[in-house]
Amino acid sequence: MTSRRRFIAIVPLLGATALVRAQAPAAPVDPKDPQAVALGYTPDAAKVDKAKYPKYAPGQSCGNCALYQGKAGDAAGPCPLYAGKSVAAKAWCSAWVKKA
Repeated sequence: MTSRRRFIAIVPLLGATALVRAQAPAAPVDPKDPQAVALGYTPDAAKVDKAKYPKYAPGQSCGNCALYQGKAGDAAGPCPLYAGKSVAAKAWCSAWVKKA
């Protein structure tokens, strides 16, 4: 059985480990990921196939989408559509929604 002293010594280490993991950058979305393919994720919005995605308009990117959860000016940030992964701010997908 673990003593209280040992428990008290271990708890801060576990907390520090969890904090480091929470601050670690998320892996970027792979454009070949099934979810990314289904949504037409393109890492560079300037290269979106306009014939295939007529909804796309110049100026749209993940960085100015309502779903993008990164901070303004960040190169990448989380998106709820790609759980646990980050999207490039200059990327685009067909789920793009204008920020309010």
